[in-house]
Amino acid sequence: MRRRRAWATNDDGSAALEFITVGVILLVPLVYLVILLGVIQEQTLGAEAAARHTARVIALASDADAVLDGIADEYGLDQDALQVSVTCVPAGVDCPSSGATVTVTIGARVTLPFVPAVFGLERALSIPVEASAVQKVSRLWGAQ
Repeated sequence: MRRRRAWATNDDGSAALEFITVGVILLVPLVYLVILLGVIQEQTLGAEAAARHTARVIALASDADAVLDGIADEYGLDQDALQVSVTCVPAGVDCPSSGATVTVTIGARVTLPFVPAVFGLERALSIPVEASAVQKVSRLWGAQ
């Protein structure tokens, strides 16, 4: 009986094993969280840059597709999944027109890293990201 109690109270060598076990259990979710936040921030910055630059181009020129495509490539945004909305104030005028205020809204979805594309799981576990930019259209817009 005495030998059994001595074995049960012996802690020699278990600290390293406990540290490794608890460290792995805590480290894996922490690393995934850091990766996830990096992906979300990249997509958010991409949507914001796309909205801002597209609004600027629309306010100064008539074609913004090349700028939107370039920013989508630079930030890794899925061009097919981007939702682009352009509105002008005042509402009764053609959009865009000189002197109007143009609002560009870009919407995207951030897919979680390491989520498999099975049963639509990547779509269900995605995070929506949206950015808007407002720009005053040049009064010389459309002048040849």
